[in-house]
Amino acid sequence: MLIIPVKEGENIDRALKRYKRKFSNTKTMRELRNRKQFTKPSVANRARKIKASYVQQLRTQEEIG
Repeated sequence: MLIIPVKEGENIDRALKRYKRKFSNTKTMRELRNRKQFTKPSVANRARKIKASYVQQLRTQEEIG
């Protein structure tokens, strides 16, 4: 549970913004979306390899260019 201390005289919008930032940093929504649908480990590994090769290509292009 997130606890956001609101200082006296503080704008409620500012406190709400701090809450939203803290909530997004906990990665709760991302975890919920990932748990909605099961992905097989082989599919997850394949996606990880594809992403790694893409990042590697970007880095080599950056070095060259």
